[in-house]
Amino acid sequence: MRFPSLVSAVSVAAALALAWPVSPAAAASPRDTLVVSAAWLAQHLKDPDLVLLHVGDKSEYTAGHIPGARFVEMREISVSDPSGAGNGLTLEMPPADVLREKLAALGISDSSRIVVYFGKDWLSPSTRVIFTLDYAGLGDRVSLLDGGQPAWVKAGGAVTAEIPEVKPGTLSALKTRPTVVTADFLREHGRDKGVRIVDARDTAFYDGTRSGGRRPDSPRFGHIPGAVSVPFSETTDDLVQLRSAADLQARFTAAGVKPGDTVVAYCHIGQQATAVIFAARTLGIKALLYDGSFEDWTKNPEAPLENPAASAPKQPPSTPLS
Repeated sequence: MRFPSLVSAVSVAAALALAWPVSPAAAASPRDTLVVSAAWLAQHLKDPDLVLLHVGDKSEYTAGHIPGARFVEMREISVSDPSGAGNGLTLEMPPADVLREKLAALGISDSSRIVVYFGKDWLSPSTRVIFTLDYAGLGDRVSLLDGGQPAWVKAGGAVTAEIPEVKPGTLSALKTRPTVVTADFLREHGRDKGVRIVDARDTAFYDGTRSGGRRPDSPRFGHIPGAVSVPFSETTDDLVQLRSAADLQARFTAAGVKPGDTVVAYCHIGQQATAVIFAARTLGIKALLYDGSFEDWTKNPEAPLENPAASAPKQPPSTPLS
């Protein structure tokens, strides 16, 4: 969501401190509550307060999903402006009152325990749903099913084509959290000590060998100045299960994220970055989202970019063998 200025609403220090508060009980291993296994879900599938959200293709959900799961469409809990009549951005946070209404329509109440899973390999849409729930103030009761429906089926879990009846939940007014920042925040604080900008796109976009930007006719190459690369696709293994804590920590450390740093992640439109944010949260790393991401940054044709490909030395042509 575009805000006039996050800094005008809360101080930078407050924004960073509130990015991901960890209770003493959860401090030892945030991953234990943020990630659940198929075995855990099997034990809790019939809990009266459980809300199970399926992310993926609608036809796939209709063909077979975990019993009791409700289908969640990203467009229902986000705002996009393809016409350009407003800010012209894709996948932004809706107003809090609208978001509360949409979440309640999914059956979410104040007492709900929410588990999000993907039908096949829709990792970043699933983590975007989780990020949205956290932004809405519900993050302490939301988890990701590790490996999604494939892991559930592999563990012997049943699927069904039966569509559950969903009764609207009773959800109080949202207490949204300051986990979303703007381009102004990056320009003013991206180089601050303790702030690390992370580019979650595939490395080909980060290093400038592939173009990104708002329109095909105006490609931009490279990344936001000062950003480091932690590709979202590398937060999971070949089975789309979250990598080990040691592996994830090594990747963040290699990218230059130091203990106590706050990660500010971006991608193309603010979806892939949430997978990196989710991985960071499992490690207890504070993480914020630049929701407009590269789409917003490149609205300004003069916006600075660092392009490693442009400065790479040219390789001399090879000499044919005689």
